[in-house]
Amino acid sequence: MIKLILDTNVLMSGIFWSGPPAKLLDAWQRGNIKLIISPEILDEYVRVADLLSMKYPGVDVTPIIDLITVHSILFMPEKLPEPVSQDPDDDKFIATAIAANCKLIVSGDKDLLNVNGFNGINIIKPGSFISNYLAI
Repeated sequence: MIKLILDTNVLMSGIFWSGPPAKLLDAWQRGNIKLIISPEILDEYVRVADLLSMKYPGVDVTPIIDLITVHSILFMPEKLPEPVSQDPDDDKFIATAIAANCKLIVSGDKDLLNVNGFNGINIIKPGSFISNYLAI
């Protein structure tokens, strides 16, 4: 089973739209992927999901967030001693990867993608993840 961290943009794209992020969520639902989260990541998922739900009222994200809460591995990372990403909000994903010894973050965020390889963490786009890790 592949353990990975999903950046918020990938999760929300998978929930609200189709394409590689949706395929990634399908693989998670089938049990091919195990998600790694932290309280800070989960808080961001909930905050962004609430904002998008107001914009797209026909989509109820609560069940998906509830499933993620129950069916993910929760880690309590320490704050990084120094910023890694140009966007300080992205460092929570890196800190969680380090705490979980998780070597894979899936993201479409350019600031996160720019720190690919930091501490041995592979940060890739959803389409690359699908092609390189899943036989879909």
